[in-house]
Amino acid sequence: MKILHTEASCGWGGQEIRILEESRGLIQRGHEVSVACPAHARMAAEAARFGVPVTVLPIEFKTIAGLRALRRHLAAARPDVVNTHSSADSWLVALACATLQAPPSIVRTRHISAPVAGNFANRWLYRQARAVATTGESLRRHLLDTLDLDPERITSVPTGIDTERFAPADKAAAKTVLGLDQSKTHVGIVATLRSWKGHLYLLDAFAQLQRPDLQLVIVGEGPMRGPIMDKIAALGLGDRVTLAGQRTDPEHWLQAMDVFCLPSYANEGVPQAILQAMLCALPIVTTPVGSILEAVSDGETALVVPPKDATALAAAINRLLDNPALAAHLGDHARRVASADFSRDTMLDRMETIFRQARSS
Repeated sequence: MKILHTEASCGWGGQEIRILEESRGLIQRGHEVSVACPAHARMAAEAARFGVPVTVLPIEFKTIAGLRALRRHLAAARPDVVNTHSSADSWLVALACATLQAPPSIVRTRHISAPVAGNFANRWLYRQARAVATTGESLRRHLLDTLDLDPERITSVPTGIDTERFAPADKAAAKTVLGLDQSKTHVGIVATLRSWKGHLYLLDAFAQLQRPDLQLVIVGEGPMRGPIMDKIAALGLGDRVTLAGQRTDPEHWLQAMDVFCLPSYANEGVPQAILQAMLCALPIVTTPVGSILEAVSDGETALVVPPKDATALAAAINRLLDNPALAAHLGDHARRVASADFSRDTMLDRMETIFRQARSS
């Protein structure tokens, strides 16, 4: 198949990484896959690293110029399927396809759990797609309830993770390679620095932990870096927090951590970082936001605390540090679950089926 992904977002996080990782996987399976995005999008610069061809188009916003450029590209490239991902590119693709004589089939992927208004415009937009993929079942149910769509056309396809790349490793060796102190215990988070990922609540929780040997590792980059640095300074945690920035080797940082935290309070599907931590057999503390509970179960594969509750977050971290047997049990069970249900191959199989059905319908 010839597949085109469109992405209006200029940011860099799980959504953009999934598009490129999925594209790379389908290219390896023999499909012709490319991405269209704005020139200044991070994806435009990162695509080559994934081996994915990219075309830059002015599709960040819903403009006439963007519509014309996208229409020209669709007419010239003639993909079998175009997979849209954000609001602006989904509208531009729908309008462009409505004016083409032989338009490609549209597939819409919904990545985040932010509510979708059930108005006429959104119902029209989503019905232009032959199929809709969501990154979690709770997102699928929301679209069904809100937009009155055909349930046969909406499929939950959580992001799949490379089970060989993300795997347990020698923790002491991983800490040494990254320059982390082997004598310390490391609590960590791997996530884009966005407000709803809950970094500020994690810092508040960390400040409550009376453990001199404990260090916090924050891996990621994003618009909240300034507020996070201000919070670290205000809490006097400068010598106990490592800001690692954006990394291309998150597996090594996860392998060095003793406890993983993702205290999100909004906008989550099934987060890639949760699945990566599960595959690395880490004990996890997280929240019941979006589709997170489709990946983890409280007391079985993670400890789940209320969002925006730093005290509960601190108590859960303390519980894992005080009970190594519980931490090991949660981590081992989490790896088994993630390996069975959230592999990269499973994701590729499901998306390949969706694209084939959309093309032929």
